Amino acid sequence: MIDKSVLDKLRQFDTATICNVIELFEVRRRNQGFMTREIKAAFPDLPPMVGFASTATCRSFTEAPDRDLPKIPDLISRFEDLSGPAAIVLQNLDSAGAAANFGDVFSNSFKVFGAVGLVTNGPGRDLEQIERIGFPVFYDGVVCAHGYMHLLDLHLPVQVGGLDVYPNDLLHGDGNGVTTIPIEIAADVADACVEYAAAEAVVIDLAQSGSASLQEMREAFAEMSRLVDNLGKRLAKS
Repeated sequence: MIDKSVLDKLRQFDTATICNVIELFEVRRRNQGFMTREIKAAFPDLPPMVGFASTATCRSFTEAPDRDLPKIPDLISRFEDLSGPAAIVLQNLDSAGAAANFGDVFSNSFKVFGAVGLVTNGPGRDLEQIERIGFPVFYDGVVCAHGYMHLLDLHLPVQVGGLDVYPNDLLHGDGNGVTTIPIEIAADVADACVEYAAAEAVVIDLAQSGSASLQEMREAFAEMSRLVDNLGKRLAKS
């Protein structure tokens, strides 16, 4: 389990900073662990989404098979298996075309049971209504109809945006995109973000001062690199 205070602290930082800090731990390659640019935030001005993956596969273009299929309440019932608030991750298996994977009914239903957002490789609809309830969604476009939308399998590995997502993976998403955070370093990532942001501020503050010389900028970049390198050495050892 991860303490709620850790999740609250992670929510204070943008996803790009989270990715920068994860790199310093050297627990995965720098080209892994995040979703590709096809998965975009519908509401990039909302605070970051931080939650645990509640996964499902679905189809929205192909008719449902003639068998009993799980419903949205069945997926909600799996939230109790997670280490914290749910972040819904839907993989649409239809590649030839797709109707909407989600809308305001799904979003309201998930949110009332504590979900903090939804991520899918398919489109959505009812975006105005969803924005009103402040529910972050990440998707690949808008379609007005839900077609034959149906769930297939719950809480198994899925792939969205080129990223393999497993049930209970810790996700962080905002207008920059969506990444996973290895749970074993989540608390340390949250703490290190403060120091990383301070290192970047050396350059940013100078740039925004309006009076930076080129020499001062060279020195600022060198100081930022020194601070980040020192932080990285400590984190890699840990």
